[in-house]
Parts: sequence; structure tokens; C-alpha cells
Amino acid sequence: MCLAVPVEVIELLEHDQALVDIGGVRSRVSLAFVDDVEVGDYVIVHVGHAITRLDVEEAERTLELFREITDHLAAENNALRQ
Repeated sequence: MCLAVPVEVIELLEHDQALVDIGGVRSRVSLAFVDDVEVGDYVIVHVGHAITRLDVEEAERTLELFREITDHLAAENNALRQ
């Protein structure tokens, strides 16, 4: 299974590269497939490559859904341990 996630571009680097952040985790990704990316934009990243740019509202909704899923799974895991 493959998962592509939205990440925020925090720095543009040389050679079509960018530094991105998701939840405090930073990574270098390729921007070769996406034009006109700026700092503050959100992009969908798949296997180290930005594949599309998202608007901020869509990215934030998606990230909130990921947080809700993670919180729900953590609560279920804690309930099973008790």
C-alpha cells in the first residue's frame, strides 16, 4: 500500500528540491513534477516527490483527519491495555 501525504514547504532548495515539514518531521523532497511552488504551500508527496500542490484549506482538512484517526487509534490501544 502506498500513502501520499500533504506536507508544508518550509524552504526552497537548489535543483528543484524543497525542505518540507509534517508534524515537526522535516524531509527533503523533489519539486521536479510541480511548478511554481512557494514557501508556505502544501504539496502531496509520494516516495520523495511532490506530485501536486494543494490549497491550504484542503491540506489542513486532510491533516486534521489524520490527527483524528491517530487519536482514535491511540485511545483504542490504551483501552485494550487496561
